[in-house]
Amino acid sequence: MKLTLNRDFLELHSLPLHVILVVIDRAGQLTTHWHERTMPQSLLGKRVGVVVDDTGWRNTTAFDLGAKAMGGICVQSPISFNVREITVDLAGYLDNWFDLLVIRTKELATLRELAFIAEAPVINARTKTNHPCETLGDLAYIKSVRGTLDGLKVVGVAADANIFRSWVEASKVMPIHVTQVYPERWHVTDPDLLNENFQTSTDIRDVSEADVIVTDSWPSDGTENEFLPYQVTASLLDSGRKDAIFLPCPPVARGKEVAADAMLHRACQSRPAKEFLLHAQNALMEWALS
Repeated sequence: MKLTLNRDFLELHSLPLHVILVVIDRAGQLTTHWHERTMPQSLLGKRVGVVVDDTGWRNTTAFDLGAKAMGGICVQSPISFNVREITVDLAGYLDNWFDLLVIRTKELATLRELAFIAEAPVINARTKTNHPCETLGDLAYIKSVRGTLDGLKVVGVAADANIFRSWVEASKVMPIHVTQVYPERWHVTDPDLLNENFQTSTDIRDVSEADVIVTDSWPSDGTENEFLPYQVTASLLDSGRKDAIFLPCPPVARGKEVAADAMLHRACQSRPAKEFLLHAQNALMEWALS
């Protein structure tokens, strides 16, 4: 069991607001260092273990690259949780070698168990429940564009799944307002997430008031007829604020949650925003190992 200061990052609302803001501000500083190729060697000699026990590649690749760019030693370990070895054993073995554990796995409960046992800080690199690093990176990008996050209005045209849930997590602790616009049976109803900064709607016209619009892939347990009224199109983006930021979550399925013309719209800033995934995660690793 951990005896040191808790530096885990499992959910966005598990960190105090001042820590989140420090990490976001540091991400902005590291952006400049990245482009000038002057990355601080703040992870020099630190040993980072990355476990990819699920699909996907963006944020675990960025963790690997970012750790090495800051002088760390990064190793990807082919571990599968909840299969042959119990988590308490894996935690002990990993603690022998690593100062920080970056884990992408299906169950948030597994990460909570690992974090409770392991001495090394644990960072959630995605579960099927939430994806806090993705939202943290988007927030860092938005701060770099707008200069502030205070009063930010986020509309998620997305179901209750890992991407959108992390935006709801953020609304619990940050000065932002998050609205879910989607058919009612996919609304977030988890009492642990509901809060005064979050609301739900079935009216796609609510997108017009958004500072930031996020999407995620269609759920597998629905029909095209249910989802097409919620497809983000160029005309929908035209009806919104001129300075709105559209952040479709990759992988993007054109013709489904996002129309092809929306990906070409001036509001669509997916590519530059995803650069900040690396910068935010670098800042997170610095904090976890400080």
